[in-house]
Amino acid sequence: MRFLSCAAACAMAFSLPATAQTPDPANWPAVLEEARGQTVYWHAWGGDPRINAFIEEVGAELSQRHGVTLEHVRLADTADAVTRVVSERAAGRDTGGAVDAIWINGANFASMKEQGLLFGPFAESLPNWPLVDTDANPAILIDFTLPVEGYGSPWAMFQMVFEYDSAAVPEPPRSLEALRTWIADNPGRFTYPQPPDFLGTSFLKQALYGVLDDPTVLLGPSEAVDYDAVTAPLWAFLDEITPNLWRSGRAYPANEPALGQLLADGEVDIGFSFNPGRASAAISDGELPDTVRTMVFEEGTLANSSYLSIPYNAANQAGALVLANLILDPEIQALAQDPAVLGFQTVLGMDRLAPVDRARFDALELGIATLAPDEMGTGLLEPHPSWMTRIAADWTERYGTAQ
Repeated sequence: MRFLSCAAACAMAFSLPATAQTPDPANWPAVLEEARGQTVYWHAWGGDPRINAFIEEVGAELSQRHGVTLEHVRLADTADAVTRVVSERAAGRDTGGAVDAIWINGANFASMKEQGLLFGPFAESLPNWPLVDTDANPAILIDFTLPVEGYGSPWAMFQMVFEYDSAAVPEPPRSLEALRTWIADNPGRFTYPQPPDFLGTSFLKQALYGVLDDPTVLLGPSEAVDYDAVTAPLWAFLDEITPNLWRSGRAYPANEPALGQLLADGEVDIGFSFNPGRASAAISDGELPDTVRTMVFEEGTLANSSYLSIPYNAANQAGALVLANLILDPEIQALAQDPAVLGFQTVLGMDRLAPVDRARFDALELGIATLAPDEMGTGLLEPHPSWMTRIAADWTERYGTAQ
């Protein structure tokens, strides 16, 4: 009888639309009650020990405060989680999915949103949402030119900074044109991660901004313009610098940690990161010499936000909502901004915080290599996701096949 009752209930549940039994973030007490006892599988990049340690700390808080267990599913590529959700939908698994939350932005977010693979909108109904400063940082609501519309909760802001050893480079190149000249004068002392790695492809986009007379074309789909004509200056720039890269452009570091290690080992003099506090954190840990500093280009550098999104078929949506709200807690945000932990830029507005929470941020020492907020310069909007996908594929065809 129990089996028959369960079978009938399950059949009824699967006959309902996927949204019929989803938690309502506007009814937060009910979300908390449903979430208690759940295990949330957060699919997030696992290539940085500091990030892994931070997620572990978030998991401890999630368990202590709300009785929710957090499992970090460490990804080499966010696209792997997207593929998992796509495969589940193709198999008709519209509930009980294996992916509860994803650290996401850019092309992956665009793909899931356009295919209707995301739960929501939910972000602006979270209890901690009023603390998010969308007035000072309206780009939080736009991800790679696409409106987020509540399908992702922002939890960190990033801007590309160039890291350099001031002992070897007392006057760093502060524009793409100056970098071009510096690379020619210092062969073997610069490189970038191999696309389609996110940071490597980001360097290509940064370079594309620098070689174009009118970079606003990047804010629309690449299909809407003469792609070959727009990207021709980029390939000319890369053709010029490649022979003077580290290992003469015959090999590239795999990702950001690998590039950082080259800087630490003195194999290159200039690296870069999307985390303005990374260098200070690495210096604090003894991984970089204390002569390393950061700078941005005079014309600006790419800036974006990271989001936590929940798949439409996640098995533990209530727990994922609680996780998304917890990461917006001022205590967690201050922890993430601490250079000794991550050095990520907060999405919260200081004028929206209680005095005790503002004090958490005021007490942070940014570190000797971290630029002050008023030194960060212009944050350039990320191009439309189609540019990232297309130039990464073209780079592989032009330069990657020779590896």
